[in-house]
Amino acid sequence: MLTGKHLIGGEWVSGPGFFRSSPATGEGAAFSSASVAEVDRAVKAAEEAFWSYSALDRAARAAFLERIAVEIEARGAELTATGSAETGLPTARLEGERGRTTGQLRLFAAHIRKTDFLDLRHDVALPDRKPLPRPDIRMIERPVGPVAVFGASNFPLAFSTAGGDTASALAAGCPVVVKGHPAHPGTGEIVAQAVDAAIRACGVHPGVFSLVQGVGNDLGAALVQHPLVTAVGFTGSLGGGRALFDLCARRAVPIPFYGELGSVNPMFLLPAAVAARGAAIAAGWAGSLTQGAGQFCTNPGLVLVMEGPDGDAFVAAAKEAVAAVGPQVMLTDGIAAAFRQGAERIAAAKGVRAVLTSTCDRRNAAPYVFEVSGDDWLADHTLGHEVFGPLGVIVRLRDAAQMIAVARGLEGQLTCTLQMDEGDTALAARLMPVLERKAGRILANGFPTGVEVSEAMVHGGPYPASTNFGATSVGTLAIRRWLRPVSYQNMPAALLPDELQ
Repeated sequence: MLTGKHLIGGEWVSGPGFFRSSPATGEGAAFSSASVAEVDRAVKAAEEAFWSYSALDRAARAAFLERIAVEIEARGAELTATGSAETGLPTARLEGERGRTTGQLRLFAAHIRKTDFLDLRHDVALPDRKPLPRPDIRMIERPVGPVAVFGASNFPLAFSTAGGDTASALAAGCPVVVKGHPAHPGTGEIVAQAVDAAIRACGVHPGVFSLVQGVGNDLGAALVQHPLVTAVGFTGSLGGGRALFDLCARRAVPIPFYGELGSVNPMFLLPAAVAARGAAIAAGWAGSLTQGAGQFCTNPGLVLVMEGPDGDAFVAAAKEAVAAVGPQVMLTDGIAAAFRQGAERIAAAKGVRAVLTSTCDRRNAAPYVFEVSGDDWLADHTLGHEVFGPLGVIVRLRDAAQMIAVARGLEGQLTCTLQMDEGDTALAARLMPVLERKAGRILANGFPTGVEVSEAMVHGGPYPASTNFGATSVGTLAIRRWLRPVSYQNMPAALLPDELQ
C-alpha cells in the first residue's frame, strides 16, 4: 500500500504540502511534498548513521545490498504495475530494468567482498635510508560521508531510488538521501519500502537511507547545499544539472557533483562499411534511435556519413526504417513538450532539411530525421545540443578531412561509435585520438543504447556529457566517486582499518 509519505530515518512522515502525480494511465495520486525541514532531518539522520555504517565490515555491507535486492524482487509485480502506469513504459522493459537494478546491487556486493576497490598501498619503512629515513606509510580508500542522489526520469528503477548511484554509495559505506523524481513517486516509494525492510532485517542504522519527494527546484537546492552532504549523484537534464553543480561549487565547503547530463552520441559511418552494409546499419540505427521513444542518454541522435550515392542510399533506408515506427508514450508531459520544441528548433536551423517529419500529440512522440551539410553543421554549434527523444540528425560530409573536423568540434559525449569494415581501418585510426578525447565509451560496429553493468564499463565523459570526466555512473568503478584516499604514517596496527593490518 502506498502511503504518499517520505521515509526519513526509519519513519514514514509527511511534509507540509502535497503534489499530485501525473501518470501515463489512470488517475493521479497525492504525495507529500517535503520542505527544507524534512531535508534537514534526513541529512542529519544520514550523518548519524555514517559513524556506524562506515565502520561495518565489508561482508555486512554486502549482505545488506543483497537483502535490498531480495526485497525489491518480492515487490516485483507491484513495481511493474505502478511503474507502467506512472511512466507508460511497457511491462517487459520494467521487468528487465528491475533485473538490472537487483543485478547491480548484487554486483556491488560481490565487488566489495574483494579489496581491489580499496586501492591498498604500503610503503615499508626504511629506517636506514640515506640521507633521510622513510616512514611506514599505508593507504586505503575511505567513505566520504552522506551522499545525495537524484532519481532519473527515464529509469524509474535502475537510475533512481535504489539505482546505481545509491547502490555504489551504500557499497562504499556512505548513507544516502534520495530526492525522488516526481514522474514516478509511487514507484520510488515502493522501492524505498524495500530498502526499509532490508534495513530492519539487517539491523543497520535507519538513517542509512532516506527518501524525500516533491516538485520544484527548492527541494533539490536545499539538499545539495546542506552542510552535511559530502557528494551528489545526478542523472538528468543539462540545465537542471548545471544549476545544481553551480550550487555545489558555491558552497562554503564545495563538494563534488557527479552529474550525467546528456549526449548526442555520434555515429561515424565510414565509407567501406556504408558501401557494404548501409541498409543494415540504417535499420540498426532506426531501432536504437527509437527504442523507448528515444528516452535514453545513449540515444544515437547524430550520424555522420559521406556525400555520394552510398550515403544517399543510407539516408533513404534510414527514412524507411524510422518511418515504420509509430508514436510512443513519453515519460512525462514536460519531456514531450521539450521534445516538440527541440524538433522545431532543429527544423528551423539554417541548411537543415527534413527527411522525416511527424505530428506529436500531447504525451505521444513520433520520430523525426533531419539532414544537414557538414559546412552548415560546423557553422551552428546548437545543432549538437541534445533533443531528448526519437530525433536524429544526419550530417553529410565532403570527405574524411571534414569528418575529422566535425569530430574535433564535438562537445563531450557519453559514447562515440564507429561503423567500419576492414577497408576503413586507416580512417578509423585517424579518428581514434579525437574520439578518445570526446567520449567515455567508444564502440565499433554496434549501437550505444544498452549499457552493460560490469567492471570495465565507463558511463560518463567530458562535459557536458558529465560534470566529472574521471567518473562513471555505471559499473563497479562508480564506487570510487564516494571514496577518498587516506594515508596512515607510522600508525599503530590497532588503530588501522582491518584491511591495512
